[in-house]
Amino acid sequence: MLFNMGLAQQKPGTAGEKYVLVIHGGAGTILKSQMSPEKEKAYREGLTQALEKGYAILKSGGSALDAVTAAVTVLEDNPLFNAGKGAVFTHEGKNEMDAAIMDGSKQAAGSVAGVTVIRNPILAARAVMEKSNHVMMTGKGAEAFAASQGIAIVDPSYFYTEERWKSLQRVKTEDSLKTELDHGNKPGNKGTAFQFENKDSKFGTVGAVALDKSGNLAAATSTGGMTNKRYGRVGDAPIIGAGTYANNATCAVSCTGWGEYFIRLVVAKSISDQMEYGHRSLDEATRDLIMTKVPALGGDGGLIAVDREGNYAMPFNTEGMYRGVVKADGKIEVYIYKH
Repeated sequence: MLFNMGLAQQKPGTAGEKYVLVIHGGAGTILKSQMSPEKEKAYREGLTQALEKGYAILKSGGSALDAVTAAVTVLEDNPLFNAGKGAVFTHEGKNEMDAAIMDGSKQAAGSVAGVTVIRNPILAARAVMEKSNHVMMTGKGAEAFAASQGIAIVDPSYFYTEERWKSLQRVKTEDSLKTELDHGNKPGNKGTAFQFENKDSKFGTVGAVALDKSGNLAAATSTGGMTNKRYGRVGDAPIIGAGTYANNATCAVSCTGWGEYFIRLVVAKSISDQMEYGHRSLDEATRDLIMTKVPALGGDGGLIAVDREGNYAMPFNTEGMYRGVVKADGKIEVYIYKH
């Protein structure tokens, strides 16, 4: 069953009247029946804090780029979300993080992948964009570059959280059972040597998109990846055009979900292209990708997006997506479930 929650439009006005910030904290099987009141409150407070931080920048005339950077940094520092401090563990018991950022005014972009000691990967991604001639850096090279730019480097133990560690142990147990069941020659058996992780472990990313008073767009995405991932797998978040994209002529997009499908469909750039060449609205383009094209291939997830007129979208086809928006009037709206 598909859900397209959070689509809204804001009537065009002057550039200064229509600034907006939209954030997400990941999509997946997020059910109210499985959420304690205390935890739900904590999630809502975390999303609100990120919106408040970014909104203060936009309200004062700051850039969309600064606003999305600030919002994502808040979420990276919050252990509730799968990015930065709350990053999930790989099969080897490590935290490997990815992040990307894009400036719609210049279509400049930067990203890092597979980093393990950078406290705020989004800051490293921005440094790649602004302080190098490159777009993407990975692993130890990205870490060395970040250190050279004065970005905070921490011991890997900084990213440890008990809840994420327990999740890895649970998924590895389930994974071993799946592997055992997959061996043999029973009808319908695919003979898979192992599974990445269970389906509900695929989701968890944070992101932000914004339109500022000057009419500039920006997008930022950060993630800890998949629980129990192997072989240095990288998802869509740090891939410009797949999980992250911004272009002042069209929109800014940050995705969350089953990354392999978002990469195959180049989801973020496809939305921009539909708007630019197909003359579709943000609503139409985001619905097409999230409600039709991604599910058609077998993937799921969601995204947030804002266009140059201040219209925004928060579609998803899962049970829930942590998400929120704040517009020029300062009213903060935070949502978690599909209704």
